[in-house]
Amino acid sequence: MPEEDHRPPDASPPDPPSRAEGDERWLTTGVGSVGVTSFLSDSGHEIATSVLPGFVTGTLHGSAASLGLIEGVSDALTGVLKLVGGPLANDPRRRRRLATGGYLGTAVATGAIGLATTVWQVGVLRALAWSARGLRGPAKDSLLASLAPPRAFGRAYGLERAGDNLGAVVGPLAAAGLVAWLGVRPAIWFAFLPGLLAAVAITVAAREARRRHADGDREPIRLRFAGLRDAGLLRPLLPVLLFEFGNLAVTLLILRATELLHTGGRTAAAAASLAILIYAAHNAVAAVTAYAGGHWIDRAGPRVVFAAGAALFVLAYAGFAAGPSSWWVLCGFFALAGAGIGCAETAESALVARLLPDRLRGSGFGLLGAVQAAGDVVATVVAGALYTAVSPAAGFLYAAGWMLLSLLGAAALAPGRPPTAPGPPPR
Repeated sequence: MPEEDHRPPDASPPDPPSRAEGDERWLTTGVGSVGVTSFLSDSGHEIATSVLPGFVTGTLHGSAASLGLIEGVSDALTGVLKLVGGPLANDPRRRRRLATGGYLGTAVATGAIGLATTVWQVGVLRALAWSARGLRGPAKDSLLASLAPPRAFGRAYGLERAGDNLGAVVGPLAAAGLVAWLGVRPAIWFAFLPGLLAAVAITVAAREARRRHADGDREPIRLRFAGLRDAGLLRPLLPVLLFEFGNLAVTLLILRATELLHTGGRTAAAAASLAILIYAAHNAVAAVTAYAGGHWIDRAGPRVVFAAGAALFVLAYAGFAAGPSSWWVLCGFFALAGAGIGCAETAESALVARLLPDRLRGSGFGLLGAVQAAGDVVATVVAGALYTAVSPAAGFLYAAGWMLLSLLGAAALAPGRPPTAPGPPPR
């Protein structure tokens, strides 16, 4: 595998941990708190996301087009604010405040959607919530890198991704129960509670980071693109971009499953319900795979795990293109996609943490977030157009092609040598 000239000639995946290193305590209070934060926050905004279509179109009598506009604008703002939040997160002081404030802002804005009386108010509040979500992202990821020992970056980010995906299982199930018990508006109000607890959990992590690492000079607010290039980050981002060009919004997978399941006397409502349950299983598989993939990364490096994620998506999308109508076969393809995202997202985060020193990690995670957001928008828009104008198979084969290119380009993901963590070694 080719290496950049500036990289050490002996750069290679870290050796398997020795017994002493394996006994090193990586699951500290701070690392665990970040995982809990992701679980609670995702549970909260998944409650609101699950109820939002019915709230906008049923309660407020809006259109499907207005719902699409709200989601499209919010997702775009998330990507932009990740890029903005990256340079802010380079400084440890700003990083801690940004993480806490971002989670609190998301919780308040999300819960306030339940108070909206017009569609435009929903749009503004959703945009505020997703802007705070984007702004806090690089701060949270950089904070986690400062808390975990370098040889356990894979495990730490695997735990964080597992928490996020478990929240995507619990949130929709909680939403269904809350709507049946209290109604649509109160269900959205309740989304504030796990979001608030997430802000508390990330504050615990921030306090541990402050205790463990002394703050140095303030880092200036700039992207440091040249520093990211010199550290060797740009070349690995190429296969990541190719991957994201094929990373479809899960709503297209749910739509495909709903259409395929609407056969054999099964009603449209029953097909939709079954597709959502299969989607919950997808998220559960993603959580398990992210955690297991994190351990794999610490032994083999992120390149191999990322490539495995792309390969799993190629298989999953080929299955969706073929169009089986059996629910258990569809569940298998959802599981492949869940395992793919669990591997790939964990590997992407661990890659940035391993390649960059602490002063550049905010910028690195911000740039990664912008690449992910831009790629996802292109993937969903183009594949959605092919899905409608040509055929569902064309949309999924288009996405599978990008995943195959990403798999072939994964050799550019040089594992790199984990940077030396500042401050005293973890206990």
